[in-house]
Amino acid sequence: MKFFKKIITFLFFAFLVIWLISLFAPTFKNIEYGVTFSYPYAQGLGLDWKKTYLSILDELNPKYIRLSAYWDSVEPKNGVYNFNELDFQVNQAGARGTKIVLAVGRRLPRWPECHDPEWIKNLSPEVLKNEQLSYIEAVVRRYQGSPAIISWQVENEPFLSVFGECPKLNVSLLDSEIALVKKLDPPMPITITDSGELSFGYAANSRGDIFGTTLYRYVYNDVFNTYWTNHIPALFYRFKAGFFKLLRPDKKVVIMELEAEPWTTKGIPNTPIEEQFKTMSMDKFSKILEVAKNTGFSPQYLWGAEWWYWMKTKGHPEFWDKAKELMKN
Repeated sequence: MKFFKKIITFLFFAFLVIWLISLFAPTFKNIEYGVTFSYPYAQGLGLDWKKTYLSILDELNPKYIRLSAYWDSVEPKNGVYNFNELDFQVNQAGARGTKIVLAVGRRLPRWPECHDPEWIKNLSPEVLKNEQLSYIEAVVRRYQGSPAIISWQVENEPFLSVFGECPKLNVSLLDSEIALVKKLDPPMPITITDSGELSFGYAANSRGDIFGTTLYRYVYNDVFNTYWTNHIPALFYRFKAGFFKLLRPDKKVVIMELEAEPWTTKGIPNTPIEEQFKTMSMDKFSKILEVAKNTGFSPQYLWGAEWWYWMKTKGHPEFWDKAKELMKN
């Protein structure tokens, strides 16, 4: 009996400490929303990516958007730069007053995470490092001073080694990237992201000015070949944010990737819509929005705008309409 009393006492005080630390987390009653957009992903869905992008900007009217300077697109040949796609995205968002987080680096949003140009395959590690920094410098110099850009994101979830087709993280190179971007554009805050579920986030939080967490709830587990629901409460995310704020009071915490599309292993076009609903239905959409709202973090960047548009073309406009209503708040 004494043993169980000790366990209960320990759990009580542990919860109390977690709750007290969570009070230091930032809290916003009026949540602002944004989206992430990936033009290669839109193309992979068989969509006209420019039409899709403009529809997102004009119909959904997000306050924020995260864009990516994919290395294979920006520098398809060594020293030969192509900014056509990124110029279009930045200029169109800027013309509408949409605020941009621009992600740079080798590892960026959307599978396979590392979007490598073919020409880097046989480079030595030292040469590759210099080429990677040169590409980042070219992007930052191109867009620094743009009134639409509110933050540079350096790499995407760089410490999440269990996901993506990427080489082992070179922490020294990551720090060099951050230092380079800060040197080139000192006033602009640096965003570093990490998994909200698979990592505590300390390494990512100790770098940059803004910590961007993910928030996923409904996934497909490849190991056990089954669908799985994450029941981590909003308090857990608030505890981490509160802990980070104690370490760095100036730290800003946002949800940079809020699940709002299905989790598939075969790709959206190859997965029946009824199966897609197993990890993202309207009911699940509403539930994950509620969890995210209870974190109190703002802004929150929804993940799946391209899918909403694709679903609309398949006779399911409800996700698009839900997002449109959400963006009005």
